[in-house]
Amino acid sequence: MNATGYSTWNGSWKQGKGTISTASDTLADEPYSYASRFEGAAGASPEELLAAAHAGCFNQALANNFGMINLEADSISTTVVIELGRDEKGSPTITKSSITTKVRVSGASEEQFRHCAERSRTNCSIAKVLKCEIELDASMIA
Repeated sequence: MNATGYSTWNGSWKQGKGTISTASDTLADEPYSYASRFEGAAGASPEELLAAAHAGCFNQALANNFGMINLEADSISTTVVIELGRDEKGSPTITKSSITTKVRVSGASEEQFRHCAERSRTNCSIAKVLKCEIELDASMIA
């Protein structure tokens, strides 16, 4: 299975504008710019899309890890924050992905929960391609 994304760009780095799209039409010509990436202006950013992808990937990995030990999550709610900073040369770089998840999983011990959460942190497919720190704050809820 392949996933395909598209982007257009016109103009300079700081004054130009572009669009981001997916082959599935989940995103269709969503506008983005320097300002939407680095200054908090309205519009999409590749980092925001990465955060959403990482949250979704983590959730499925966690559900899979629970399934491997015959458990099923009642609910998994995850937020991922992608931290954008600068590398040693001053170029923009992703410095951290912070995962916060709250999980309701009946019958799981704290040890089982921690094991599954940690496996998901390091083994979901998005985590495997990131070259930054991946921080995890995981809690079971009643």
